[in-house]
This record gives sequence, structure tokens and C-alpha cells, in this order.
Amino acid sequence: MQVLRPFVALFRRQWLMMLVGLLLTSTTLLTGIGLLSLSGWFLSASAVAGLAVVTAQTFNYFTPAGGVRFFSIARTASRYGERLATHEATFKLLTQLRVWAWKKLLPLSAANLQGLRRGDLLNRLVADIDTLDHLYLRLLTPMAASLMMIGVLLAFLGWFDNHLALSLCTLLLAAWFILPLVFYYLGKAPGQVLMQAQRQYRVELLDVIQGQAELSLFGANKRYLAQLEQAQHSLFSQQTTMANITGLSQALLILINGSAVVSMLYLAGQSVGDLSPPGPLMALMVFATMASLEMMMPIAGAFQHLSSTVLAARRVTEITEQTPSVVFNPDSHLQAHHGALQISGVHFGYHAHSPVLQGLGLTIKAGEKVAILGPTGCGKSSLLGLITRDWAAQQGSITLDGQPISDYSDANLRAAMTVVSQRIYLFSGTLRDNLALALPYLHGEAQKEHDQRFIEVLQQVGLQTLLQGDKPLDCWIGEGGRQLSGGEQRRIGVARALLRDAPLLLLDEPTEGLDKRTEREILNVLLDFAQHKTLLMISHRLTALEQMDSVYLFQQGRLIQQLAD
Repeated sequence: MQVLRPFVALFRRQWLMMLVGLLLTSTTLLTGIGLLSLSGWFLSASAVAGLAVVTAQTFNYFTPAGGVRFFSIARTASRYGERLATHEATFKLLTQLRVWAWKKLLPLSAANLQGLRRGDLLNRLVADIDTLDHLYLRLLTPMAASLMMIGVLLAFLGWFDNHLALSLCTLLLAAWFILPLVFYYLGKAPGQVLMQAQRQYRVELLDVIQGQAELSLFGANKRYLAQLEQAQHSLFSQQTTMANITGLSQALLILINGSAVVSMLYLAGQSVGDLSPPGPLMALMVFATMASLEMMMPIAGAFQHLSSTVLAARRVTEITEQTPSVVFNPDSHLQAHHGALQISGVHFGYHAHSPVLQGLGLTIKAGEKVAILGPTGCGKSSLLGLITRDWAAQQGSITLDGQPISDYSDANLRAAMTVVSQRIYLFSGTLRDNLALALPYLHGEAQKEHDQRFIEVLQQVGLQTLLQGDKPLDCWIGEGGRQLSGGEQRRIGVARALLRDAPLLLLDEPTEGLDKRTEREILNVLLDFAQHKTLLMISHRLTALEQMDSVYLFQQGRLIQQLAD
């Protein structure tokens, strides 16, 4: 249970809306008890009054009838308000939880998330956080409201008969304590297995969707779909188990309530307070007991879901409570203006037993153009990952403009460099939205002020075909740029680089997938753009090497200078 404390602490920020939801929930239950109790008494009292002409003429039908109408209208209004308030509070809590989780996630580097599959990470950040709303909506609110109503019921029935009130409320209080524990342990193991089944199903589903092209190409669709179907059957099986436990809990609560009604019928039939026979007050007692079912019904189900909530909290905490493996200096005001790089004695490996870089050293002066050649998988991209601080070296130092890169703040380090990576990610949005990423703090209408610049860089990278129509920058490019070819996506990545005025330009296979002629054109554009900047390019192709100041060959985790001019 300790794992839930940080999340409960976060809920305090929404205490007002949560309190409103609790009060409206309690009001709904109170008016429901009042409506049924008063209706039972009114029907019985009317029947008794009708037995004699005198009592029939003197009996006040209007006040109880008005009370029934009041309770019915108040119950409807409070139920509507309860739904609004509790759902509003839930949505705000989920928003707060997501913002909190992302703030915890953003400082983490690739090393922290190493080994996590995308589907699993997505499941933790979406489904597991959604599960945490059970704390408020299905646990805290119904438990607190039902406990309050037991107290109210004790005071209300005690006004007529203390013995009957104590008998009923003792039974309800015992159910309030015992049933949640029973169904917590009954639902603990199935709830955890259900969470695991949901996670596995989402991971399998995401793999099938994202890998559909490759699965179709290699004829592996049937095998992966069979695995997905197996995960689905496992999920359905666990959902059935949890549904059976839910049904058992509801049946037991109905049995307890029915037993309480029979007991109250017997006890109240003897006497209520000083009245013997009790008359209409017996009906009031019995109907109040029947109405208590509504306030007790959510209790067992609330704790049945507690195990899955605890597991979800634990899985989210495993990510959010990590210490970032790469730490920046948030208070630093250092800024790089020249882009000079000095790499000295760097040792790095993703695993201790498999080093990638071994004592690597490299000096790039301000304004110098350097290329590093090497086969795929030799560690060239790892070097860029160290420079951009996605990873941290085990040994050695890297300086930018003579200052250790660890002394820069995250924002200032990013502002000092422009990166064109192997994988260009395009967001589901317009062409303008995807280009505006290169310009910091640019949103909404402010983006349109740079439309002419956007068009110019698109023309520079040869994307004139996208500049058709009256509003070409409003073209929707789809999730991941799926409406564009691979070459067009890469050119947009290059266009982003042309929009940034940073002193250091890092190119990681910038023309991968382009034909020779297009490759030379794009490299010429980039080299012209980097005329007064420091440039480091890694590649396994020989294009445009004659325009470099130095060319290095990557071999056995070290750099060997091959050409200099």
C-alpha cells in the first residue's frame, strides 16, 4: 500500500472538487434513504388512517407527499451533480497524473528506458495511469460516503429506537470492514494477472500494427495474429474471472441486505421505541434498511480493483522514481557560440562486457568540417548520442567551446546544436506544424509569420511538389508522415535543420535512402548552410568527402585519421 502514497498526495491538489463530489455522493445516498423511508411510512400511515373515518379526515396527506416529491427531485439533482463533480474531479486527477508522469519522464535518458518495449512503456503511461483513477472514483469516494451514511442512519433511526439503530448499523459497519478485506484478497491475484494480460495484449497489438508492412512482406502475419489471439483469449479469461468475483461480491451484499431486512422486520414488528405495536414506524425501519443496499453496493467492488490499482502504481513508479543517468545543470547560464568540440579518452558501452568506444579522442575546431566513416553498427551513432547527452560516457570528457557539456543546462545545450538523425519523426499535423518544431516556443498564429521562410527551406531541399495549392503549409501529412515517401520525410528533417541557427551541426547519415544525385544535392545544401558553423557528419558513404577538412575512419572503437587537408 505504500506505493499509493505519492498518488494520494497528488490528489490533495484537487481537494475542493473531490470534496464536492463526496458531498454530492453523500447527498444522493441520503435522499435515497429518505425517499424510500418516507415512502414506506407514508403508505403504511395512509393505510392505517383509512381504517377509520375520523383518522382519515384528520390525517395530513400533503406534508408527506411534499416530502416524497422533495426527496425524489433532490435525489435526481444530486445524482446528476454527483456525476458531473466526480467525473470532473477524475479527469482533473488524470490530467494531473499524466503531467506529473511526463515531468518525471522527461529528464530520463535512453539509458533509463533501455530494455523497455514501446508497447509496455505506452501501456504504463496510458492504461496504468487510467487505472489509478480507481483510487478516487471506486475506492475513496464510495468508502467515505458509505461510512458517513452509516453514521447518519444511526442518528436517524436512533431517534425512533436506539436498539434497532444499533443492531442495523453494527451489521452494516461489520460488512463495511470485513467484505472489502475478503474481496481484496479474492481479487488480488486475478487483478494482477488481469493487468499483466492487458499489458501483454497491448504490446502484441502494437507490434502487429507497427510491423504490418514487414509481417506481410515476410509472410509472418498468421503467426503474429495467432499470438495476438492467444493474448486476447488470456485477457478474456481473466476478465471473466474478475466478473465472477464481482458477481459474487454483489450477491453476498444482497444476501446481507436481505438478511438485515428480515431481521429488522422481525425486530421492528415487536416494537419501535415505546410503540407496541409499532404501526407505520415498522415500515419506516424496514424501508430504511432496504435503502442501505445502495450505499453498501460499491464497497466490495472497490477493494476488488485495489490489487490492480496497486500494481499499476508500482509499474508507473518503476519509471518515475528512477534517477536520471544523465544529469544537466539547470542553473547554468553557459552558452556555446562557436561549436568547438573536444573529445578526450572516452570509453563507452551499452553493457559493461561489450565496449563500443575505447579511449576515443577527437578535436574539432570552431568552423571545421569533419566526417567519420565506418560500417553500420560500429558505434558512430553512439558518439553522437554522447555529444547530445542521450547517453553518458563511463570514462573520458567531452567539452563544447572549452566547457564540459555536463556544465550546460539542457535548454542551452540543445540550443547550441542542430541534429539531423537517421530516423526522422513526423507528427500527425500539418506541414507547418512539423517545420515549426525547429523554432523554439512557436505556437498557433505565430507559426504563420514564418510561412515564407518555411517555403524557402522546402524549396532548398527539393520539396516543391508539396507546395501546391493556395495553402500548401496546411497540408496534413498524417501520423508519422505516412502520406509522404521516405525520401520526402528525410528532406523535411533536413529542412528543419536549415531553420535552426545553432553553431554546431551534427549529421547522422543525413542522406540515407536517397539516390546519388539527390544525396549530393542535399549535402551541398547542408554544407552551404554550415559554411560558418562547426560540422560533424557520420556516414558509411563517400559522397562530398572532398569538401571536408578532415575525414576519420572508425575502427575498433577508435578514430584513425585517413585524410586531412
